[in-house]
Amino acid sequence: MKYYKRKWDETRGDEFDNWGTSIWYFETDKSGFPTKQIEVYQNGKVLKYEHSKLEDEFGGLGDQELDLNEFSEFEITESEFKQVWNEN
Repeated sequence: MKYYKRKWDETRGDEFDNWGTSIWYFETDKSGFPTKQIEVYQNGKVLKYEHSKLEDEFGGLGDQELDLNEFSEFEITESEFKQVWNEN
């Protein structure tokens, strides 16, 4: 597994736009396909997705492989990912 943390400086652009910008955390398999995902928004809202909760009314687990070359600079440790996952 690989782990990533990436800040998005743009808002959602939908009816939840007032949540603000967000930080996204991903756990992926070796090919970059997301297995867990956390979205932490500026207003404190947190969304979590995994195979037991693929989607809800706000979004869902990514269904495309991440470009591992593009995300390489955003790699974090498993420990950092699990800390955020367990806190939320």
